[in-house]
Amino acid sequence: MSVLKGALSLLLGYYSPSYILAVIGAGLGAIVVVWTTNLLVRHAWYTHKLSCFSKPPTHSWLLGHLGQMQSTEEGLLQVDELVKTYKHSCSWFFGPFYHLVRIFHPDFVRPLLMAPGRITVKDELVYEHLRPWLGESLLISNGDEWSRKRRLLTPAFHFDILKTYIVTFNASTNTMHEKWQHMILNGTNNFEMFNVVSLMTLDSLLKCAFSCNSNCQESTSEYVSAIVELSDLLLERRFRMFHHWDWIYWKTEQGKRFKKALSIVHGYTRDVVQRRRALIRQQRPGQFSMAANKRKDFVDIILSAKDEDGHGLSDEEILAEANTFMFAGHDTTASAICWTLYNLAQHSHYQERCREEVMELMKGRDGQEIEWEDLTSLPFTTMCIKESLRLHSPVQAVTRKYTQDMALPGNRTVPKGAICLVSIYGTHHNPHVWSNPQVFDPMRFDSANNEAKSSSAFIPFSAGPRNCIGQKFALAELKVVVALTLLRFRLRTGVNPEGGPMVSDVFPNWCCELKAVCGCRSNHSIQKENNAIDCKHVLSTHGDADPVLGCFQILLCKILQIACVAMYS
Repeated sequence: MSVLKGALSLLLGYYSPSYILAVIGAGLGAIVVVWTTNLLVRHAWYTHKLSCFSKPPTHSWLLGHLGQMQSTEEGLLQVDELVKTYKHSCSWFFGPFYHLVRIFHPDFVRPLLMAPGRITVKDELVYEHLRPWLGESLLISNGDEWSRKRRLLTPAFHFDILKTYIVTFNASTNTMHEKWQHMILNGTNNFEMFNVVSLMTLDSLLKCAFSCNSNCQESTSEYVSAIVELSDLLLERRFRMFHHWDWIYWKTEQGKRFKKALSIVHGYTRDVVQRRRALIRQQRPGQFSMAANKRKDFVDIILSAKDEDGHGLSDEEILAEANTFMFAGHDTTASAICWTLYNLAQHSHYQERCREEVMELMKGRDGQEIEWEDLTSLPFTTMCIKESLRLHSPVQAVTRKYTQDMALPGNRTVPKGAICLVSIYGTHHNPHVWSNPQVFDPMRFDSANNEAKSSSAFIPFSAGPRNCIGQKFALAELKVVVALTLLRFRLRTGVNPEGGPMVSDVFPNWCCELKAVCGCRSNHSIQKENNAIDCKHVLSTHGDADPVLGCFQILLCKILQIACVAMYS
């Protein structure tokens, strides 16, 4: 500091303050001119390189498509129009800052998603905002670091590990169903389905990740509330261009809320990891491995993971992966569960066929628990789940950048550094790929269906080296929750109990009817005409696939009423 004061005194001795300020101003002006020139030259270069792709109409040569992406039903209708018009791809840019290629056809999707992991980079448009929360986790890391973490984390999702989680999925689902029955019997007219299901998936994740019985479905949890707030703030930040710069965002009210919630989440996870690490250090050599009969959770497994050099993950790396596991796994699975139940409620004949399949599976059993071996014995239910994932994929798009030019069909090339936005929604609704893409038709996934489809036509969990590492975990939970729900409740559609138009801010309302079925005692039959479950769908991320792309998120505006038929013994 004294040196700076001396230098300033020396300058003031030779030059006047106005002259010094003029020099500083000229220097800053030169920096701005150089930065702006570089930005415009870069913009012109990308515009030229992407001229091989069709470009939808823009506001201007400079602003491009800024403000044209919407997180509404209208936004997805816009994607439908793009797909119909351009069939496979188009270019898109946000001012001179971000240059994208939007992809929505399997022939164009395949070379991008199947590219080697060493040349695939996660872009700053989406992933940079996740870094404060998720650190250098598998979701965000690149190159050799990503490859090493993928190898270390893969055993955590092995079938032998997933088998042990089925008990947890059953228990969390039972708790949720008990809540439904109590709320209906107590005369509660409305409650929001997505929040209820999301708490159930969070409950399962906390047990699977940390062996934590949080009881979050029954009482409030500071940690769970902080996760929900972080997810909401991330989505909100993505729509505000000036909030993309950290030096602005951290000074805003939203930025301060984000930091507060972040300290709660990181504090909780760090405490769990450190206590578990200390427990391992206290044990004698071999004692930890002797506890193999005890069900290991996610943290246990990644704590014991070693690479080929015998090195494991650091505490900070484990913290990042555990946070990613929680962030990636709850909203996506909850959304998939809600949409599957909605689609079955809309199509009673498919619902009844699924129910008969589940009841046949459970015939002769004393309890109502789904077992690991049962998951392969629900073929039609699985077809309905897949069709729901096609029609309402929890993740609407994934983004990638590449360290080299990427060749696409038709002599098109994505230049190095451009963002490739692979539209999962657009690919799943492309009429050039799927016949009647807006129709819910589980028979598309019948093994007897001879209609050949590219493996890149159905990508709810992305594809290729950087696909969703947790997709088997998610599908197992989906099957357990859907099967148990159909076993205990009957779903039917109805009208919006409050009236009004079917627009995107009106969430599906589920009307519940409680009565005995399938030979159960009729004296338990109770009619509840106006008990409604309000259902909202929020997009998120899963595994190593991708986080929510807010510009493609939709709260689809279907109006739903559901008749819940509880089964009594």
